[in-house]
This record gives sequence, C-alpha cells and structure tokens, in this order.
Amino acid sequence: MKLRYSPTSPYVRKVMVVALETGLDGKLEKIETSVAPTKANPDMAKHNPLVKVPALVLDTGETLFDSPVICEYLDSLHGGTKLFPASGPARWTALRRQALGDGILDAAILTRYESIRPDAYKWPDWIDGQMTKVRNALGAAEAEADRLGGSVDIGTITLGCALGYLDFRFSSEGWRAKCPKLAKWYESFSARPSMAATAPPKG
Repeated sequence: MKLRYSPTSPYVRKVMVVALETGLDGKLEKIETSVAPTKANPDMAKHNPLVKVPALVLDTGETLFDSPVICEYLDSLHGGTKLFPASGPARWTALRRQALGDGILDAAILTRYESIRPDAYKWPDWIDGQMTKVRNALGAAEAEADRLGGSVDIGTITLGCALGYLDFRFSSEGWRAKCPKLAKWYESFSARPSMAATAPPKG
C-alpha cells in the first residue's frame, strides 16, 4: 500500500498513529506529496480527485480517502483490539469524538488558509467564526475530559492529533490554560509511542 502524505498534515498524522497502533506501519510505502488549495497537482489528482492528503493507494490500484475512511480500512486489517468499536455506545462515542476532533481541524485549517492570504483579501469575521468553532469544540472536549481516561480509539486519536495541530500552528491560542483537564489528558496521551513518533516537525 502507498500512502500519499504531507509531514505537517494532522489528517495524515491520524492515519500514521492508527498504522502504528495496529502494527501496520511497515506495510505502508510513504510518498511525500505537496498539495495546496491554490496549486495544481495533476499526479495527485490521478489518485484523489480532491487533490488532498492523506490518500491510500491499495495494491489493487484503488485509492481510499479521506482520513476516517483510511483509518477504518487499516483497522479492518489487523486482529487486535479495534480502534473503531464494532457496535453499541462505545462505537458512537468514538465516532462522535472523531467528528469533534476533525471539526477542530477543519476550522483551524480554514483559519490558517485565511490568515496566509494577502492582507487585502483577508476576512477577519471568517477567522473569528472559525476560531469560535475551535473554542466551542475545545470546551466540549474539556467537559468530558475526565471520561477520556486511557482509552485508545479513533475518537481519542483524533482529539490528540487536533490538539497537537493547535500546538503546531496556533500556539498563541493557549488552549491549555482554558482547558486544564483536557491538557492533563493530552500530556499523558501524547506520550504514547505512536503519538511521539508522529509529532509535527519543529520550527
């Protein structure tokens, strides 16, 4: 399998954490791929018409995207404890937390794209609106931080990657001071080998 990836993408990080947690990392051939909203990449478009990473090219030639689909596919390939619970309340809690983490990432990335536009084209109300979503989602995660515990599933993995991205791109947001319970959980979760090995590049 070939994973088209960018080392700074938090969605790619999700996939890599899942691959490490499931013991499948060695089965992925990683191909670094540059994508941007304003730049064409015809080669990537052949694999993913959305021209986004991550994209997983299977041995059959079929390509899977985006991160929730790739993560669930990888989870289907191993015989250990599943990161996507099969049924019941645990499944819906994990999927809801995945949606919450992905929502933080969606809004944060839209904010970043807006912030790097030329000054004449920036829309402050857009940035405020997206960051309000991030802060609301962080508040929701803080409210259930005591229930996150030591569980490792697609929900906690996604939340962990979202918080790591905020540290990487939005350190001035200071989310830890506003969410001390979530910060305590993240300190422990981010020490997992899979999280430490996939941390965003520094600098």
